[in-house]
Amino acid sequence: MAGGPPAIFDTPGGAWALTLAEGGRRALRREWAGTGLHRWLLSRPKAEGLAGEPKDPRPADLAAGRRLLAGRFEFGGASLEAGVGGDPWDRPSPSRRFAAALHRFDWSRDLIAVGDDGAAEALRLTLDWRRLFGRWNGFAWSPEVLERRVFNLACAAKAVSAKASDAEAGLIAQDLARQARHLVTLIDGPVRAAERACAAALAGGALAGDAGEDLIAKGLARLRRALPVTVQPDGGHASRCPRAALELLLDLQALDEALVHRGIAPPDEMLRAIDRLAGAVRFFTLADGGLPDLQGGEGGTAAYVAAARASEGASAKLPTARNGYQRLEGRSLQVIADAAPPARGPWSVTACAQPLAMELLIGGRRVIVASAWSPDAVGPQALRMADAGSTATLGDQACGEPLGGFRAGVLGPRLVGAYDAVDARRQEADGAVWLELAHDGWAKRFGLRHERRLYLDLAADELRGEDRFLPARPGVDLGEAGRRFVPFTVRFHLHPEVKASLARDGKSVLLQAGDQEHGWWLRNDANDASVEPSVFFQDGQPRRAQQIVLRGQARVETGARIRWKLAAADIWPPPQ
Repeated sequence: MAGGPPAIFDTPGGAWALTLAEGGRRALRREWAGTGLHRWLLSRPKAEGLAGEPKDPRPADLAAGRRLLAGRFEFGGASLEAGVGGDPWDRPSPSRRFAAALHRFDWSRDLIAVGDDGAAEALRLTLDWRRLFGRWNGFAWSPEVLERRVFNLACAAKAVSAKASDAEAGLIAQDLARQARHLVTLIDGPVRAAERACAAALAGGALAGDAGEDLIAKGLARLRRALPVTVQPDGGHASRCPRAALELLLDLQALDEALVHRGIAPPDEMLRAIDRLAGAVRFFTLADGGLPDLQGGEGGTAAYVAAARASEGASAKLPTARNGYQRLEGRSLQVIADAAPPARGPWSVTACAQPLAMELLIGGRRVIVASAWSPDAVGPQALRMADAGSTATLGDQACGEPLGGFRAGVLGPRLVGAYDAVDARRQEADGAVWLELAHDGWAKRFGLRHERRLYLDLAADELRGEDRFLPARPGVDLGEAGRRFVPFTVRFHLHPEVKASLARDGKSVLLQAGDQEHGWWLRNDANDASVEPSVFFQDGQPRRAQQIVLRGQARVETGARIRWKLAAADIWPPPQ
């Protein structure tokens, strides 16, 4: 059983009280941040130049770097043509996501990878940024943007300064120190505390003298407190987002190397977190090299995920469960199922209310997926709800939804009204794995409990499933209310490279990857089966996809079920 009693935040009164208190506190902090006294304090002690060159383990994109060198900026699905030597800072950004990526200096790694010309261009862009935004700007210095800019600038400062005059190099070092000191003041809650402390300490690793030593000390002190809260004992991130675990691991690996080069022993909490996160990333890495597209994170490319695993030694046997997820492995089939409630409170700003959602790979290809919504996706918050996951929904109702409006602007789009508990039971025997999952997210509204059973037949290389809606209080006479019917839907979202074709019987669906001649049958006993449009996000951009939709009716006093089976129509992929 996972979960616990609902927090007071989940009540309307609690949410509004927290919104007003947090809104007032943030307003005061913004006012203080823009004052001359605050800017003066950020300038002390003065930076004495650069001492280290932290390395970001994330792979660079040379093609993106060459586009930047030609003056073409492409971020968040939008582009801006500034021309060679053009200034992207003195014109409106095409979208907020574009502006965030631009001000986070996400481009610096790709541009520097091009070579000397790229480093020189990165220097020009950095100096142009400081001319307009270096003193203070509400958006450019916002916590989410500042955190990544400090990290990226710390990694790029040495290469950029190599192309600068002594005066320009001094300005870059001082700017890095000022921004990192301000970032330290923004560590005031559990969410992103570890990431921000890591970025501040990394900046200290790049800076010489008292400025660097002071930032290392402050960053590591906050990191010691934040990591035990952020990284769970099994290595999972507190947000339950696999991608968040990967990103934090990459940040910590960069800091670990920087501290070693400075002759500073990393704290035990940091080494423990690196070890745990590495185990979690290994667990989450699927057969195609990516991560699950679940709980607010994209899977990423195999090369990106592999960057965090470059130093791994011999691999031990993977656990069957971690961070509330279950893995089932067969000869051709690989399944990962979400078997825990979403994160709560401040940790839930990227969480998805998709109970018992699953993803499935066949022969190393993604077949059944989620929508892959993430904070960088050019898509609505509605894609965080149940019908955007490969799971069941009841009465076309949500099982938790993100905050909107004023409250979301202050607290972030946290989930409210989500289910609090998931039951998970697993059994293994020779030739089979049996997983039983259940949640009561619709019990209060409809009096029904959703159960999902997955049976992986290792010998036959088949996956059999059953989605059931059962009375939450069996044996209780509900009177007239118990005799009403509630519609339910079971969805299987498909990867964009998978094509679904409905058979003549109107029930069975043939799944084929790309132009493969052979495929897999999804057979079922639903009252109605159809193939409908869906969406899948890749690098934040929507791609057209399909979904298999099975529909039925559940009587409140007796419930209902749909059984389905996925089996090969022939060998897939065909032998070479």
